Amino acid sequence: MKAKRIIYKKLCDDLNRPEISILLGARQVGKTHLLKEVEKFARKSGKTTAYFNLEIPDDLLQFTGSESESFHFLTTIAEVIFIDEFHYLKNASHLFKAVFDSKHNVKIFASGSSSIEIHKHLKESLAGRRRVHRIFSLSLEEYKINNLPMDSILIEGSLPGLLKEENMKDKMVYLQGLLETYILKDIKSLIKEENVRAFNHLLYLLAENQGSVVSVANLAREVGLTSKSIDNYLNILEQTYVCFSLPVFSTNQGNELKKSKKYFFYDLGIRNAIIKNFERVMNRRNDKGVLYESIIFLELLQRVGPDTSLYFWRTKQKDEVDFIKVINRQPIPIEVKSDLKQMRVPDGLKAFLNRYPSTQEAYVINTKQVGELEHKNVSVKFIRWSDGLKGVCS
Repeated sequence: MKAKRIIYKKLCDDLNRPEISILLGARQVGKTHLLKEVEKFARKSGKTTAYFNLEIPDDLLQFTGSESESFHFLTTIAEVIFIDEFHYLKNASHLFKAVFDSKHNVKIFASGSSSIEIHKHLKESLAGRRRVHRIFSLSLEEYKINNLPMDSILIEGSLPGLLKEENMKDKMVYLQGLLETYILKDIKSLIKEENVRAFNHLLYLLAENQGSVVSVANLAREVGLTSKSIDNYLNILEQTYVCFSLPVFSTNQGNELKKSKKYFFYDLGIRNAIIKNFERVMNRRNDKGVLYESIIFLELLQRVGPDTSLYFWRTKQKDEVDFIKVINRQPIPIEVKSDLKQMRVPDGLKAFLNRYPSTQEAYVINTKQVGELEHKNVSVKFIRWSDGLKGVCS
């Protein structure tokens, strides 16, 4: 089964735009599938196309000549060009800039697994000439569109490649293989050989403590590396979209925590593969709350726009709200509850609303309750996570 993706239409619309369209995301989130689907659409629209996967040696050989030869090739081979894993292309940003500036009416789509090399390419000379699309695992809305079982996201995650696997054992093998491929293929080139074991240990600690406030100093002590090395590894994980950090919300009030962060893996299946826990009976898991919180984080992350930031909130008195979505500098607190027997405003949310009386709306995302309450003249809306977050904070 191949899942319908919401971003597909937006990518097809890019055919009419001159900028280089770049798809960035972790491995196996569906970038290659999306490129091939857009290529089919382009062909049906009457355009000539060319597709290159630069992890395939024969495809990469097409670009081994001089930069001028590669430029000539790109501007004459087709009207729409698709380049998968474009960071293998030497001087990619210079070439893309030259093609864009040449007015040859050639459209380029490029994708990559967000390696450090890709970020280096993007910073060099593509300002104003690129449109970046971040690709994630399947969203809750996409699960609903494709009639997929929502609860499975919590245990096996939502990578599109899982849809071809028929049983849980095969899904676990798939996830473990992907995890090993990431370590061997992507990370080995970025860290010292002797530190691979320490890096694996760091992955486990982050997965085990997902959704908790993480101290770099504590991680360094546990792993046996310097804080500087841990910072470097955390940066690698973020730049490859394998982990996302969530900073703390603070307006410099003395009793609020500052400079703290939480970390979430890009997919719960990968996270569960790291800690080797695929228990499906939720009441047997001591991380049930973390699973629900992680799903909501990944959903909110996909909705972060140019006017939006995402945080968590915690005070030294341990008042806490899972997420603070800031839109045009207006905070919107969002609390996630895996068990909520009746509608009531959680204490952490009350503390936030008391401290920030200008707040206009708040949300409690849970498994059962739907409705609305008022606290301090603020509308607190209760939403089931399985209904998706469409319309939340809109």
